[in-house]
Amino acid sequence: MSEMKKNAPSLTYRDAGVDIDAGNEAVQRMKAHVRSTYRPEVLGDIGGFGGLFALNTGKYREPVLVSGTDGVGTKLRLAFLMDKHDTIGQDAVAMCVNDILVQGAEPLFFLDYLAVAKVSPTQVADIVGGIARACKESGCALIGGETAEMAGFYGEGEYDIGGFAVGVVEKEEIITGETIQAGDAVLGLPSSGVHSNGYSLVRKICLDVQKLDLKTVVPELGRPLGEELLEPTRLYPKACLPLFGRFDLRGLVHITGGGFYDNIPRVLPEGTAVEVDIEAWPRPAIFSLLQEWGNVAWPEMYRTFNMGIGMILVVPEAQAQAVMDDLAQRGETCYRIGSVVAGNGEVTLKGGEFDHDR
Repeated sequence: MSEMKKNAPSLTYRDAGVDIDAGNEAVQRMKAHVRSTYRPEVLGDIGGFGGLFALNTGKYREPVLVSGTDGVGTKLRLAFLMDKHDTIGQDAVAMCVNDILVQGAEPLFFLDYLAVAKVSPTQVADIVGGIARACKESGCALIGGETAEMAGFYGEGEYDIGGFAVGVVEKEEIITGETIQAGDAVLGLPSSGVHSNGYSLVRKICLDVQKLDLKTVVPELGRPLGEELLEPTRLYPKACLPLFGRFDLRGLVHITGGGFYDNIPRVLPEGTAVEVDIEAWPRPAIFSLLQEWGNVAWPEMYRTFNMGIGMILVVPEAQAQAVMDDLAQRGETCYRIGSVVAGNGEVTLKGGEFDHDR
């Protein structure tokens, strides 16, 4: 037995598919991206076992930390097919910071978890670069993360990514939706595209049913289909944070999985409902194409996708125009898309195809 061991090859971690040197190179490449996001509250530097953030408690009377976590989902499959990885990091950030934003929280810091089949320093740097750019735009620091090389678990070139965001809000300023009442205005901020929900249906329609080439330019889109579908999720902190404390934002809704029908009721108090006019904003071409290509019923479209509205604000009718003017002065587009009415938490869509179906 000892003779067999003596003649056997000496295995290394690299032989098992994990390259520690490549991992170290990836860390070196991402350092500049990470440091570019630092806020004054960040302590230490990249490479520690935990990220340090010194909350400036002097700014708040009763600070409440708000946390959120999410991933990108099956949109990643399109990134693999396109071999394009520099925008997917923004999706991971946006899905987290947009969620904590709806409760009135200012994003403070973000951490990521990236699991890869094999570390490619260039690919990892592209992904983390997208995360860093999104963090800077959202005003939060990227203070930590983990890149796990999982040989034999993912296919070649594949990975998964998860994000974790923490923000802060004054306890008395937490947005809960409990003050929403009939007569309030419902405003909508445009999405940048499909965002990060509904991609199992997107892939079913585009790849399985229509068998489309992601690199083919679609005239209605003016660019390759794959580029349209990889357009990163819009970040809403820059648009919304200046409104906090200045206007009575009674409820915010991030339109994600469940679309209009399932997300809006999450902020509605008992005895209220919402009516939405789908003709109040221009529907991006990609949604009309997906509906046509997949012969998808319109209610299913509005339950699966954001349909061009990524964030909803519920405000008193008396403040609606002032909120829209404030956004316009900062170069932000906003639409008056509906109203709060008496009801039992239902969402009713009116106009367009919904009137034709009657």
